[in-house]
Amino acid sequence: MKKVGLFFGTFNPIHIGHLVIANHMAEFTGLDEVWFVVTPKSPFKTKQTLLDNNHRYQMVFEAIKDYPKLNVSNIEFDMPQPNYTIDTLVKLEEKHGAGFRFSLIMGGDNLLSFHKWKNYEVILENYGIYIYPRVSGKPLESDLLSHKNIHLTEAPIMEISSTFIRKQHHKGKNIRPMLPDAVWKYLDEMNFYR
Repeated sequence: MKKVGLFFGTFNPIHIGHLVIANHMAEFTGLDEVWFVVTPKSPFKTKQTLLDNNHRYQMVFEAIKDYPKLNVSNIEFDMPQPNYTIDTLVKLEEKHGAGFRFSLIMGGDNLLSFHKWKNYEVILENYGIYIYPRVSGKPLESDLLSHKNIHLTEAPIMEISSTFIRKQHHKGKNIRPMLPDAVWKYLDEMNFYR
């Protein structure tokens, strides 16, 4: 049984903070692999800064190709929008069968609003949830912390955001150290976020 952690996001763009968290989960928890699940562009939002799905998928692919325990999934690209995590979990299980055990990876801030997710009780009962710390300085307080499927991790705290990277790149600042080399090259060649 392969234990796979699912790391959801737009990854617009993927940066070294994402890689550090994913690699930490794959190396220092009970997970065998971590899959980046690239969230599609919502047809209801006209946000110009969100790159096309395939470009964001390609950047993740480029970023992780030297990491055998990391993978990328575009499973949500063909699913109806808006998409819910529970539906993605069901679809992944249908596609990959019984040889996989899926868990979620999320920041501590997401746990605080987890009770608002569609079918959150079903997710909590049937899937592991690996929580990484966020920069807040406050201890994480949630009734869910004692649940058997919640796993707090000591992943490094990364204070880097894709929004910051996009804004500073647009201003002409050097954001290259925050990106994996392959992502920087792709972004630069395609002239994104300028």
